[in-house]
Amino acid sequence: ERGHGPYQPHEPGYGLDQPGYSPYEDEIPDPQTRMLAIKNAKAYLLKTSTKSGLNLYDHFANILTKILDEQPTNTVDIIEDISKDVKWAQFQKKMDTLRDEHLIPPTFQAAVKYKALFIKEGGEEEEEEDLEEEMPSLPNVMETAFYFEQAGIGLNKDESYYIFLALKNLINVQPIQTCRFWGKILGLEMNYIIAEVQLQEVEEDEEIAEEGEEIVEEGEKEDEAEEEDEQKEKEAEPPKSTYKPPPEIPKEANGTGTNKYVYFVCNEPGNPWVKLPPVTPAQIVCARKIKKFFTGRLDAPIVSFPPFPGNEANYLRAQIARISAGTHVSPTGFYQFANEDEEEEEGADTYEENTEFEPPPVAEMVESLSTWAHHVKSILNQGRCIWINPSQKSEENDEDEEEEEEETEEEQEERGPPLLTLISEDEGMRDIPAWTAQPSTHLIPQYSVAILRSNRWPGAYAFASGRKFENIYFGWGHKYSPENHTPELPPPAQAEFPSGPGITETVDPTVEEEMAFKAAQEEALADAEAEEDEEGED
Repeated sequence: ERGHGPYQPHEPGYGLDQPGYSPYEDEIPDPQTRMLAIKNAKAYLLKTSTKSGLNLYDHFANILTKILDEQPTNTVDIIEDISKDVKWAQFQKKMDTLRDEHLIPPTFQAAVKYKALFIKEGGEEEEEEDLEEEMPSLPNVMETAFYFEQAGIGLNKDESYYIFLALKNLINVQPIQTCRFWGKILGLEMNYIIAEVQLQEVEEDEEIAEEGEEIVEEGEKEDEAEEEDEQKEKEAEPPKSTYKPPPEIPKEANGTGTNKYVYFVCNEPGNPWVKLPPVTPAQIVCARKIKKFFTGRLDAPIVSFPPFPGNEANYLRAQIARISAGTHVSPTGFYQFANEDEEEEEGADTYEENTEFEPPPVAEMVESLSTWAHHVKSILNQGRCIWINPSQKSEENDEDEEEEEEETEEEQEERGPPLLTLISEDEGMRDIPAWTAQPSTHLIPQYSVAILRSNRWPGAYAFASGRKFENIYFGWGHKYSPENHTPELPPPAQAEFPSGPGITETVDPTVEEEMAFKAAQEEALADAEAEEDEEGED
């Protein structure tokens, strides 16, 4: 074939064979502008990738270095493989040992961690026929996850099954009477998986005995401290402070009020379960005034104002009590009081399942909030479910204390809403209702599930389908506030002591005044001696 002749002026390759010709001369006639364009192009090649952290300029330089060093044949055919090898070498671990240290993939680490959940106590040949007889309190977490999944709520199936197995291990270790998956509270470093349980009576008796021993020990220590104080007072009596701290409100007994249930937590399924301590009224009152994110470490300190009386384990327990009291609901009529008189009794917190309960249709439960009721007692401003008079004292106190008691104003008794109160009576936040109810699907209403969402505690949900219902929480453990959180201000600084002539510093005397004072003292001494001499002569 005939080759191509000289390029014509209208053809793209015209003038390339001429010395000093550049096709960009017409566009960039200025050399400074040309250098700027080169710098911009180099800067573009030096852009770092957001995925790998490399840039194209260094990658091309490494490729050319590798090609010139090795000089392979048919380089143009294997340029892609060379590029892959150069990029792979950037991420290869630098080996300085005789044998390569292979990295353990995270999937393998997770498999090793969850492997303990799948091992049975009696070996792999253990039969599963007696599972229900051995663990009647084991909740069906997968069934609950299925219902919440209809509304897009919950965890993935793998994590739900891991939690299911973790609860099974907890029941095998602890003497548990009832168990329930409470929810998951998110943290900055790690999360908390929470189990709500009721221990058997033996365990509760042991706890009461331990508390009694602690009280006895505290009483003995107080007696010893009083004896030491008496001895010190005999030696020297410093001025006593007249300040009397407010009386400490006692916590509610185990199995009642805010301590009705016991809570176990762990960061991930497979980790050991840790039992949370009972909650005190002071911790609940302080938790209402602060807002702190959880870290995932139970021993982490809570730095706040007002100062929180405890660490993160106590703060977590206080938030669990608050969330449970405000968001645990059930269909109206599912629970009833054991006796009709209990409804009128103050502090009645015992109920039983109504065997004659007929569940309303899903459409009715979605339209009317009166079909839902609270089955956990609300927490009073005092930090307890049952009010107690903190000014009550024992009969051994002195009469002076009784007089002071009469002078102080008596606190008014708090009364919260009774148990099994309808959620339609809950107050909203400005224009936001306290609850939002909706069906799981509008396409197939005959198979939908009633879903209830709390707007006061974001992350709290409940579902109802026939006689089945459940409550769960997935969130940060914070209460919704229409306004930004404003910490409580510190108290005003203490006033200075009032100045007076007895404590005011006087002006230093002059030399003449000091001389006159000394002369007056000498005259007084001379007169006193003269009087003594006259009395001696008489």
